[in-house]
Amino acid sequence: MDFLFDPNLWLAFAMLTALEIVLGIDNIIFISILVGRLPPEQRDQARRLGLGFAMVSRLLLLFSLSWVMGLTADLFHVFGQGISGRDLVLLLGGLFLLYKASHEIFVEVEAHEQDGPPTADAAALKAAGRKLFWMVIGQIAVIDIVFSLDSVITAVGMVDRIGVMVAAVVTSVGVMLIAAKPIGEFVDRHPSVKVLALAFLVMVGMALTAEAFDQHVPKGYLYAAMCFSLAVEALNIRARGKRLAAAAASDKG
Repeated sequence: MDFLFDPNLWLAFAMLTALEIVLGIDNIIFISILVGRLPPEQRDQARRLGLGFAMVSRLLLLFSLSWVMGLTADLFHVFGQGISGRDLVLLLGGLFLLYKASHEIFVEVEAHEQDGPPTADAAALKAAGRKLFWMVIGQIAVIDIVFSLDSVITAVGMVDRIGVMVAAVVTSVGVMLIAAKPIGEFVDRHPSVKVLALAFLVMVGMALTAEAFDQHVPKGYLYAAMCFSLAVEALNIRARGKRLAAAAASDKG
């Protein structure tokens, strides 16, 4: 038990937990946007299932470290470029994220899709709702695996104690579970923020695709761009609120 009093151990835990939370931001955004397509009564359950799957997939990968690290070995070469199992996962995940984010932007801006036909009977609507729910969970599961793989490889490079890694993963998912609902509700209330979040996911998809070909894009650049865009949008939201308040005051007058 002496290792519990080692300050270096706690420092490593704190740094890894913070890193896991930062790396999980894109995961939270993806889950929040997909869950927003569901009826309100299903959203909390979908968030819990999505983040629960994220934790389980990360823990399973942590307990399969030898297999995970083996994914970094080249399987074959294309035009002199080595392609590993990790590269294939990142490539497929990046392409999926690019497709999904682009499709959601189209739906948000142009399509205004309906969840089900208005003339359908109650049974058909219930079946369609269940199908949509499990489709959302399946899509969350796919992208969780991609984000978890990158997260676990990063954790292995920082800490050499499996217990610290497990504790950091569980703590970070707990924080994300608390943050996911307010973030999702904020995104739902502000459609322009939702489009910004989807644009951020497009950038993440491009970064994952580039990473598959050993072209590293530091996530700090992506987060800085997103923070700047959100700061500008926050000013726009505040300005719109003031205009609406002034218009309401003038109507009363």
